[in-house]
Amino acid sequence: MYVEDLCVTGLARTRLAKSVHDAGWASFTAMLEYKAARYGRAFRRIGRFVPTSQTCSTCGRLDGPKPLSVRSWTCPCGAVHDRDVNAAINILAAGRAESLNACGAQVRPAPVPAPRREAGIHPHTACSTRSVEGISAL
Repeated sequence: MYVEDLCVTGLARTRLAKSVHDAGWASFTAMLEYKAARYGRAFRRIGRFVPTSQTCSTCGRLDGPKPLSVRSWTCPCGAVHDRDVNAAINILAAGRAESLNACGAQVRPAPVPAPRREAGIHPHTACSTRSVEGISAL
């Protein structure tokens, strides 16, 4: 589960102040976090400065800041985005990029030490042909 880490005090200074305080974003995310831990689910916060609503989720182009009155926009690649749906897709992608992989497991297997017979120098092996030729020529 991935959520955007919002600056609640910053949003409280805007015209959305009543909505932000009524929703109780900090309490909501705290409850999500402990419930995710209780049920063994991953919970991650995405940084507040990631431009999720400004980036095209199709091509990755950063389109720049937009006022809150702009609810949908068209990217030069031709994709038409709803602001909130596009941000949700980008939050999911950013959260998955920060985790080890989509399922939370390691991508590469853990390093395994080499077997004893493979490690170290083998004195009975021949030198490279270049060094042998150099010695015989002297």
